[in-house]
Amino acid sequence: MTRFMELSLVGLFFIGLERGSVGIIINTGVALLVTRVPSILERDYQLAMDPKITLWITSAAFLHALGTVGVPGLGWKPYSAIPWWDHATHALSASVVAAAGYATVRAIDEHSEKVHLPSKFVAAIILLFVLAFGVLWELLEFALGIAADQLGTSSVLTQYGVYDTLWDLVYNSIGAVLVALWGGLYLSDLSDAIGERFLSTD
Repeated sequence: MTRFMELSLVGLFFIGLERGSVGIIINTGVALLVTRVPSILERDYQLAMDPKITLWITSAAFLHALGTVGVPGLGWKPYSAIPWWDHATHALSASVVAAAGYATVRAIDEHSEKVHLPSKFVAAIILLFVLAFGVLWELLEFALGIAADQLGTSSVLTQYGVYDTLWDLVYNSIGAVLVALWGGLYLSDLSDAIGERFLSTD
């Protein structure tokens, strides 16, 4: 599934080139870079990446790009045609951001003698981390929209208004809460690998 989504992203990237769409090129290009993160972490930092975590990361990047580009030949885009698509992708992307924060914080907590964080405090850190990231993302969407209006071009990221922004932040929070509640079940191996790497460079 991961390979299929990566190849699909390559295809969507070339669709952007064929159409001359800067928005599609940037969104699919960034998505492709995100899908390579697990391989880079394994190759350069010797962090063992569980296939399920790799699929999780790739799915978030792929579904965002697909929502922006749409399925070739159908003539519509999931972000505008499917009401729940934006909510699902925000929750999924936020969960990936939360997972990265959770794995890092847990690794430092368990493998550093100088740091001790109560479990409830870790959950609060993850939630605040994702909320802050979400706010920065929404500000980026607004900034790109304003810049596109000034330049007379289409924006790379679409902003649907304040109401949509509020719902985006709600679903970002849902993704963060899910990771805070169940992250330990799926991210302990990654946390341990980060911790070992942290100690080896301490």
